[in-house]
Amino acid sequence: QVQLVESGGGLVQAGGSLRLSCAASGSIRSIDVMGWYCQAPGKEREMVATITGGGTINYADSVKGRFTISRDNAKNTVYLQMNSLKPEDTAVYYCNAHVRNMWYRYLEVWGQGSLVTVSS
Repeated sequence: QVQLVESGGGLVQAGGSLRLSCAASGSIRSIDVMGWYCQAPGKEREMVATITGGGTINYADSVKGRFTISRDNAKNTVYLQMNSLKPEDTAVYYCNAHVRNMWYRYLEVWGQGSLVTVSS
């Protein structure tokens, strides 16, 4: 079994910063893509940023220049540094990972979600 545990959400004023962390644990052989998705009230979940094991990064247009995704492969952890936050960034942020477990089974795993609220 593989789990993703998130931390770092909270309430911040517009223009402020937050850093989200997500650590994977369990029967992990390797992790391919890790990423962050967000879901605002009444909207569908959408991609914020992804990063491959080799370091290839993809950002949603709405966060380019403000958010930075990174990962520590030794710790099976992915981070999302969010700067210049806007009220429209308010959402639940979910960590995602594409994992190959110890039995070579390919799994897509989601974190529990972290609420980020940006006040104006």
